[in-house]
Amino acid sequence: MNLQNIISELEKVDGEVYDRLKHVSRRHLFSMFGRKAAAVAAPTVLASALTKAYGEVPDPVIADVLNFALTLEYLEAEFYNVGMDMPGLIPAGAPRVVFTQIRMHENAHVNLLKSVLGSQAVAKPRFDFTAKGTYPDVFKNYNTFLTLSQAFEDTGVRAYKGQAPKLMSSDPILTTALQIHSVEARHAARVREMRGMKGWITGNMSAGVPPAVYAGDEAIRHLEISALIPGVPYENSTEAWDEPLSKEDVLKIVMPFLM
Repeated sequence: MNLQNIISELEKVDGEVYDRLKHVSRRHLFSMFGRKAAAVAAPTVLASALTKAYGEVPDPVIADVLNFALTLEYLEAEFYNVGMDMPGLIPAGAPRVVFTQIRMHENAHVNLLKSVLGSQAVAKPRFDFTAKGTYPDVFKNYNTFLTLSQAFEDTGVRAYKGQAPKLMSSDPILTTALQIHSVEARHAARVREMRGMKGWITGNMSAGVPPAVYAGDEAIRHLEISALIPGVPYENSTEAWDEPLSKEDVLKIVMPFLM
């Protein structure tokens, strides 16, 4: 991937990337890579620029959170890469348009997190999207593919929310994580609608998704205040809130998909 493509990928998840790179002017950054002599140094120079843009090399706590997020993004990106390349799986028209865009987003998330982490980034694991045989037709049956897409996207939304407090010591990284979180939420809503469901979660209804994805999402107490809306059914009141998932709970969901 050349420099223009890398910056374009980063811009998809962080519209202010050029502002963050103001210590290296856009013209200077690209002119450096226009010279053959600098070509070999491109990854090093870009990594240095990104480190300055998003802060120093992440401390261990932040690096752990970002690597956790990177593992989830690896999972999602690989899922869509395989699915989009599987002949006949995703119908032509709107479905392919949607998943082409989602795949682009997930790969952009991977590239951004790897760039920020630099040498601290974990390697991409190997995946078993059948979850040890639980979903044997995931890349043959479009409905199964949609089910797991919903599972991964809704897990991602709750996972980012659960880890956000640990990023509060770094405003740029917290901001970028929340930008990714909001994109994941849009993915989740769109996929749920493609399955004929509401774009938001009602209680802990799983609709074929592993139940752990929605465990605890039926809660209606926030800041010690009941969010139950007078005259509104309990199930509908739960739709106004999404609950975070702990790292441990997310790993329980993800582990069956890791080899």
